[in-house]
Amino acid sequence: MIRAALVLFLAIGTAHAANVTITRDDWGIAHVKGKTDADAVFGMIYAQAEDDFNRVETNYLTNLGRLAEADGESALWKDLRQRLFIDPAKLQADYASSPPWLKRLMQAWADGLNTYLKKHPETHPRVLTHFEPWMALSFTEGSIGGDIERVPLTQLQAFYDKKPIAMTLAERGLLYRDPEGSNGFAIAPSHTRNKHALLLINPHTSFFFRSELQMTSDEGLNAYGAVTWGQFFIYQGFNAKAGWMHTSSGIDNVDEFAETIVNDTYQYGGESRPLTSQKVTLSYRTTGGTLAKREFTTYATHHGPIVREENGKWIAFALMNKPVAALEQSFLRTKATDYARFTKVAALRANSSNNTLFADSKGEIAYLHPQFVPIRSDEFDYRKPVDGSNPATDWQGLHTLETLPHVLSPANGWVFNTNNSPWTSAGADSPEKANFPRYMDEVGDNPRGPHAIRVLAARSDFTPQTLISAAFDPYLTAFARLVPGLVAAYDRLPESDPQKTKLRGPVELLRAWDFHWGVDSRPTSLAVFWGDTLFPTAMKPAREANMTVWDYVADRTSDAQRLAALAEASDRLVKDFGSWSVPWGEINRFQRNDGAIVQTFSDSKASIPIGFTASQWGSLAAFGAERYPGTKCYYGTRGNSFVAAVEFGPKVEAWAVSAGGESGDPHSHHFLDQAQRYADGNFRKVYFYPADLKGHIESRYSPGNLR
Repeated sequence: MIRAALVLFLAIGTAHAANVTITRDDWGIAHVKGKTDADAVFGMIYAQAEDDFNRVETNYLTNLGRLAEADGESALWKDLRQRLFIDPAKLQADYASSPPWLKRLMQAWADGLNTYLKKHPETHPRVLTHFEPWMALSFTEGSIGGDIERVPLTQLQAFYDKKPIAMTLAERGLLYRDPEGSNGFAIAPSHTRNKHALLLINPHTSFFFRSELQMTSDEGLNAYGAVTWGQFFIYQGFNAKAGWMHTSSGIDNVDEFAETIVNDTYQYGGESRPLTSQKVTLSYRTTGGTLAKREFTTYATHHGPIVREENGKWIAFALMNKPVAALEQSFLRTKATDYARFTKVAALRANSSNNTLFADSKGEIAYLHPQFVPIRSDEFDYRKPVDGSNPATDWQGLHTLETLPHVLSPANGWVFNTNNSPWTSAGADSPEKANFPRYMDEVGDNPRGPHAIRVLAARSDFTPQTLISAAFDPYLTAFARLVPGLVAAYDRLPESDPQKTKLRGPVELLRAWDFHWGVDSRPTSLAVFWGDTLFPTAMKPAREANMTVWDYVADRTSDAQRLAALAEASDRLVKDFGSWSVPWGEINRFQRNDGAIVQTFSDSKASIPIGFTASQWGSLAAFGAERYPGTKCYYGTRGNSFVAAVEFGPKVEAWAVSAGGESGDPHSHHFLDQAQRYADGNFRKVYFYPADLKGHIESRYSPGNLR
């Protein structure tokens, strides 16, 4: 039986390979051509494995709840969190009942990875030596940080280990860290020089989080863009007629229900209902290298699994769990060629966490809110656990697309999102906040929002190149708002105050600043160090006041706090760099040393200066960087990753750049070949059509053959 299955697998893999051609361009990017969509899936996942199998496998270890088998016992709680929502037996049943076309894609996905492992015995998986088609259903949404990550691991452990554990600062929302997010702009033909719609694709993720590739077939598939490692659909990208960019949404789309437990039941609507319990057995790697097992008894109500306890109540966690529909929507939208077809796919309502910016060759542009949105009573505050015993708190079905915030081809000529609320997405033509339930957004605005409006409203003759320039506009809106308050605080000091002399130089440097970042900008260094000193002290009071940290620092911090932070920042610059006046590029660096997912940085190794800053200061081009053990310089690990500007004319044209390079192999010349372009915002031309590839082909082969 096993031998027959192996023969069948080899036959299917060989058949797919014979129908697939992978063309690598001179940036190492794979252009995959298959006869069928399944052939294209086979080829694109094979190409991903060639570029970075470690990241492919790690993503599935995480999403299958098997990370501890590689990383050891410390990863057990992350695995348990995943297994509360992802049951392998349920996924196998979901696979068996999936539409035939989707089953073919999942089978091709597994065949592609297994063929890669067979053809590359030098690759040694940490755990997953064989992939099954159903596994693709464990990872159907390509966002960075899915809904499940809102479950605090410390409290999950406290509940199932039956011992008190304090929440971390990050879990309490008090850890100061540059927020991850993205920018998306869509510009109508009325506001472009060539009268074609434009799309900016600018995700802010951890570096090297996605692969860049093209996948085409004779069945109408022709998509290009960024693919989260291990998935078989273009997550952010475009086809010949339309493009889509996702930004993490501020919507409240996951909820906690406080359950009243009596013995083995929970109270609901005046009655007692039995808790659902299930045995979950997890494996983990011991320090000796062997596998050990640990069994958990997990609990759930009709609201969702129990993830923690608070004030004597068990907390059930509710989120979207529609793996088949989510995978269908993620793949099918890559074949949509206009707004009508795109929204027809969106009607599957299996996107819970991402806003979408859309543009097409008909000149349509749009902003779409996440499509999976439960209907809830605005009587309750779902930002906190609600009473699970009260049926009125239950989800009441899903919103239709028409009842969600959205914008289609507004008169102002553009739409955008920077992880802010939808209420400014199209300027004066934006949706009205008063017309929607409050759970549609819980984050409000951020400094990139006003910056986006500033650059989009500045002209009506955009080209792809001026769109790129807008995406790298160096103005820092946060500091433009915050620094005048610091300068005013200094000016109010009496002449006799010692700080008047100590801070004169730093204040005068900031007073004369135009609030633009740049590798040679000295005020940027001082301002960032000042912000990095001041913001952590504002996190807790800002949260208690229900304010953003930017608003709190601008409106509530005292003169003494502002000046003390500047003194501390100046002293740190002097200590680490010999002066409080240091060019930003000497501090802010891009470094890629190896292919590890978590890098070790060193001031003694080669690195590249970066002019743009973290997004929290209002920089549209984002570079989230910080000091690491043993370093004085800041090294980036998140922010701009794959960035593209797309023009939808008679033939689509695009320009793009990625952090570092396409390959995860330090020995490949495509490991770091885009680094300087990335730093400079110097985009390369995308080779979308076969004619574009002429003269730019590095290799062409079928999976399993020599490159």
